[in-house]
Amino acid sequence: MDFHFSPEEEALRTEVQAFIAQEFTEEVLADLAGGKRGRGFGPRGPAIFRKIAERGWNAIAWPEAYGGQGGSRITQFLVEEEFYRAAQVVIGGGGTGTPAVLASGTEEQKRHYVPKAISREIIFCQGYSEPQCGTDLAGVRCRATRTGEAPDAHYVVNGQKIFTTNAQVSTHIFLLVRTDPQSRRHAGLSILLVPLDTPGITVRPLYTIQNDPGGPPGTTYGEERTNEVFFDNVEVPASCLLGQEGDGWAVSQRGLNLDRVGAWRYLISVKRDEDIVNWLKSGDERAQPLRDDAAVRDKVAELWIEGQLCRLMTMRSMTIEQRHATFSYEGAAEKVWAPEHGVRATEAIAQMLGPHAQLLNGSPENVQDGLYAHNLLSAFQSTVNHGSVQVMRDQIARKGLGLPKPAK
Repeated sequence: MDFHFSPEEEALRTEVQAFIAQEFTEEVLADLAGGKRGRGFGPRGPAIFRKIAERGWNAIAWPEAYGGQGGSRITQFLVEEEFYRAAQVVIGGGGTGTPAVLASGTEEQKRHYVPKAISREIIFCQGYSEPQCGTDLAGVRCRATRTGEAPDAHYVVNGQKIFTTNAQVSTHIFLLVRTDPQSRRHAGLSILLVPLDTPGITVRPLYTIQNDPGGPPGTTYGEERTNEVFFDNVEVPASCLLGQEGDGWAVSQRGLNLDRVGAWRYLISVKRDEDIVNWLKSGDERAQPLRDDAAVRDKVAELWIEGQLCRLMTMRSMTIEQRHATFSYEGAAEKVWAPEHGVRATEAIAQMLGPHAQLLNGSPENVQDGLYAHNLLSAFQSTVNHGSVQVMRDQIARKGLGLPKPAK
């Protein structure tokens, strides 16, 4: 099997790299870093995104009927990879929530949400976790009660979500709710697409360990705040329902699987490998002794090989999606291997750097503005976000290996 990109694809990569070199000035990078940290993209951000869209580099693999380019998923991966590596900017269309709209939405929903998500008029955040059920989404208690008859039917939402990243800068929340109050676990759940400016919604900040000092650009999971979101008799039209009522577990899992596929997901786990290799090659006088150390060289090579496995898993997932085949265990396997690799890499780098690995941004004698120290603070986060690796192992066992559920 040939894993190389075609000459045309490599020419596109060169074009994208040239654009980044010309357009991503220090001021632009600072604005884009603000978006990554949850402050919004700053005054130069919208202009950059417009230039990217004008070149046809946004939503390359999404259907033309909804504002995409109708192109190859592999081509989209290539473009995503360059922009995320340069500034941790996700170029591909819409982000969390929108892939699920494409997979499960009505024609009317697709035509309303998808083009606006591509143009960033609509930005989704993910309303899954709750205080009583962090990674156990089947325990959701936030409830939505349907009232009225069509065409005036609506849902009344009450409850709370927590760790809702980017709720402060999003327009909509992709909300998992319990629509059947008598149901338990996976049954009776539904997905609502709720505008965040709806009366009765309160967004309250939860500041993270990365808040003070803030992590430098390139920090994995460097967001300075997340949020808790409260719903107090929030009324939304029944047209906000995504998929069928009571089918929210399947809709949410389908959306999570699709949202896990892409260059930016893969780079979250392997960018630290690239960072340490680049630093070891740099002119920093502290790098040379490590570069010449056989044990360090062996460990870096081992991590690099693991990172390539992350890339191949992503490629497999993309080809499954491109063939319109069904995900069974592949997304879950990727979600186990890549985050756990990221943890191993972060810990190994900390051991290589010794005490310097503990120096945060702003500390004298830190390495790369404290990048590796800040990565260490958030290393384990990726093993929980978008589904814990323990839950993913259960999916691999049941869907991939056909193993039975444990006896009660």
